[in-house]
Amino acid sequence: MAHYFEIKKNKAGEFVAYFKYNSEPIFWTEGYSSKASAKKAIESILKNGPGAEVRETE
Repeated sequence: MAHYFEIKKNKAGEFVAYFKYNSEPIFWTEGYSSKASAKKAIESILKNGPGAEVRETE
């Protein structure tokens, strides 16, 4: 699959969820103190993302 989520620790020791496409990071979450919290962030994105509106600014 060309796109996926990856959870890894940042330099501050926090868990960050990255969304990657062809191994390149497209976006990432804030840092969380636990891996479980990063997994919950991914679940929220998967649940709420498909219905999100797109806003354009000029």
